[in-house]
Amino acid sequence: MGGSLVILCCFCLGTLCAWLGWLPRGLPAHDATLYVLYALMLLVGFSIGYDRRLGEILRTLRPRVLLLPLATTVGTFAGTALVSLFMVYSLSECLAVGSGFAYYSLSSVFITQYKGAELGTVSLMANILRELITLVFAPLLVRWISPLAPISCGGASTMDTTLPVIARCAGQQWVFVSIVHAMILDFSVPFWVTFFCTH
Repeated sequence: MGGSLVILCCFCLGTLCAWLGWLPRGLPAHDATLYVLYALMLLVGFSIGYDRRLGEILRTLRPRVLLLPLATTVGTFAGTALVSLFMVYSLSECLAVGSGFAYYSLSSVFITQYKGAELGTVSLMANILRELITLVFAPLLVRWISPLAPISCGGASTMDTTLPVIARCAGQQWVFVSIVHAMILDFSVPFWVTFFCTH
């Protein structure tokens, strides 16, 4: 939870600095976020490639494990479509926000590029909230629904920030499923967000 709060504080600090005019005038906002996005994608590639568990995960991958990220995707899109009925944003904009799957650092930058700062901020807050809900309610999700529930709820965060709480509440036997789930969703975020932002 601490990591999410740090991200939120950095976002608020950046907003405050820009609002107060403390940023250099020559800093082109669009170009800066695009370069940060490129750097972020490079670092994501480093972190996945550097993970020594990657080879083991790929070797032991079974087709049945792929059903959970599929269920998470379908459930997220269904829930987001339902929520869009009560929002001022269009269905495609709501689906773009939902397709962040708690990967707020990536999805919010993409959405800001395509749809502007307002929807990018909505994406950031919605995806941080998804991660926080997983961190807080994981024990209840395991008890009331199933060990898979906090994994699905955590989206793309289940191989990093929410993995410890999932391992503690659901059991160590679900760690592998949680990591595979997050890796697949991580890869899907840029494609889904781009698709919904351009349609």
